[in-house]
Amino acid sequence: MKFNYGPSSRLIVVCGHFGSGKTNVSVALALSLKAAGKKVTLIDLDIVNPYFRAADAEELMHKNNIKCINPQFANTNVDVPSLGAEVRSVFLDNDPNSVAIFDVGGDNGAAALGQYKRDFDRLGYDMICVINKYRPLTDTPGAALEDLREIEYYSRLKFTHIVNNSNLGAETDIEIVESSFEFADKTARLADLPLFCDTVVNAAYITELYEKHPERTFFFIDNTTKKLF
Repeated sequence: MKFNYGPSSRLIVVCGHFGSGKTNVSVALALSLKAAGKKVTLIDLDIVNPYFRAADAEELMHKNNIKCINPQFANTNVDVPSLGAEVRSVFLDNDPNSVAIFDVGGDNGAAALGQYKRDFDRLGYDMICVINKYRPLTDTPGAALEDLREIEYYSRLKFTHIVNNSNLGAETDIEIVESSFEFADKTARLADLPLFCDTVVNAAYITELYEKHPERTFFFIDNTTKKLF
């Protein structure tokens, strides 16, 4: 099944555990929706980790005419969220062709998201949980589910989809992707949520994966955020 995302709302929230790759998923979704003709805004609410965040992809976003809303101190050694009226404007945008993607990190980011609960409830939203089998603390379906519920608690919102972003970066091969399917499927069943797609960090694998697993949906994402080494 080919990747073809038509969001049910113009508000999309992307959350996940530390290191799950949710920012890469957010950026890839922004590029995909822009290519589909949407007017896209990417909002950086990842106020936990200063090294991997949507703000790092700002140049790429601007090249693709995607608006970015970032904390005032993004990419400095002062990591204080200062969002305010610019985020509020997203909820007041009545253009049906507009899509806003919130890249949300950690408990604090989820709590910051919660202040807009009334707006999300009023307008509707898609909320995507990014899971990664190969990250510590969320490497089993039970642990991934516990983290999912914790994010729901702090954000006061409910997830609608799961994205399997299990990878080991440049070391990822087809076997590593395939080895994550059982983990992803079981996590989705435990959460009683649909599995949106399995991501692939090497576009060369897409054709073979579809040939072997035509029942699954694969989505190519690139590593667009800052590398530590």
